[in-house]
Amino acid sequence: MIRAWSRALRTSLASGMAVALCVSALAGPLATPALAQGDFTLTSPAFNDDGWLPDDLKCTRDGGDGVTPPLTWGDVPDGTQSLALIMHHYPKGTVEGRDAPSQYWLLWNLPADTHALPRGNPASLGDEGADKDKKRIGYTPPCSPPGPEGSYHDYTITLYALKAPLEALPDHDDMSVNWDTMTEALQGKVLDSSSITFRN
Repeated sequence: MIRAWSRALRTSLASGMAVALCVSALAGPLATPALAQGDFTLTSPAFNDDGWLPDDLKCTRDGGDGVTPPLTWGDVPDGTQSLALIMHHYPKGTVEGRDAPSQYWLLWNLPADTHALPRGNPASLGDEGADKDKKRIGYTPPCSPPGPEGSYHDYTITLYALKAPLEALPDHDDMSVNWDTMTEALQGKVLDSSSITFRN
């Protein structure tokens, strides 16, 4: 369901609809997205789509390094001027279509000729917004949820190919950028997008 919501959101962004209208529309049946992902496909050498996050990429509390996962993609659409990325998760107690999800990674101003983000993004490509708790800038590494053995959460990473830079956002890391400000900045700028989901 998380991925279905994400696909619906991407359709809304591409058509230039307001985020509020998208959220309201999601209260009913989900529409089929107008954008086909085609060959612009986001993958990771660390996990498969719908696969499990490797132990070394988990948060430090769970024994991992807590760094960003490696990501790769190809066939960036013609006319792409910039790339942006969002990783999100719906925590317990939130409702898709009503509540904003938790933001685990907000990244924009990635050069259009970028085709990968290595593990940990050592070159610090792009600009980053606030973490999940809005206490610092950057990536929030996922921790395993409390509960019975086998409990897990789904996390979705979406890469956006943009026809124009996100001029509404700063050209530097900025704590003020959150889910709402970034998704609003994406309005009308999305040429195509691709998502990958993992479990932890």
